[in-house]
Amino acid sequence: MPGLKRAFTLIELLVVIAIIVILAAILFPVFAKAKAAAKKTHCISNLSQIGKGMALYMADYDDIFPYAVDPIDKAQPGIWSAFPDFQAQIPNMPYLHDALDPYIKSQELFHCPSDTGTNVLDDRPFIPFTNSPSVYSNYKTSYFFRTEIAFRIYSQTGFQLPSEINVLFDAAGDWHGSSKKMTDDVDTEELLKRLKEYRYNTLFGDLHVKSLHYDALEAAWSIQL
Repeated sequence: MPGLKRAFTLIELLVVIAIIVILAAILFPVFAKAKAAAKKTHCISNLSQIGKGMALYMADYDDIFPYAVDPIDKAQPGIWSAFPDFQAQIPNMPYLHDALDPYIKSQELFHCPSDTGTNVLDDRPFIPFTNSPSVYSNYKTSYFFRTEIAFRIYSQTGFQLPSEINVLFDAAGDWHGSSKKMTDDVDTEELLKRLKEYRYNTLFGDLHVKSLHYDALEAAWSIQL
């Protein structure tokens, strides 16, 4: 009849729905990767800005790095039990983000947008470090500091290899690598597998920033101060 509008058949609707589902399956992972990459870039930018604030701090303190600690030092001071002189100082030391507060434009710089919390320390899952929904929400920072630098009152010029020494880095490698968080029940094989997939945005002694896989971060730790 004239003017009669043709409706979609059930088969046509099912075909359209199937096409939408296929496109979603293709595009969603792409969007997820793009979002993760943007967060990683944001985190690297944060560390770079913190490095600039650290440089301003050192300019006021004879080139000495901040005398401060990070969340794991406060939460688990026993990690320094082999160095009782260092461990005894922790209760009287400020957090790094508080020490740098006058030298940075916003405390949000210490918030990694990929920070989804932790269960344990990545390399020592027998040490609990439970933070939900994020490390930042509990401690106002997402980053760990190489606190030995503070305990030993090091200056930037005192480093033999400043471009190779890690100073500040992500508290967990799953934020920018594998989606599997470290837990206290992983066996050795699974531990090593997860660590190889982890990545850590890292601020170095010369204040440049780089994304590292776990082995590279370990190599930085091995550099003597």
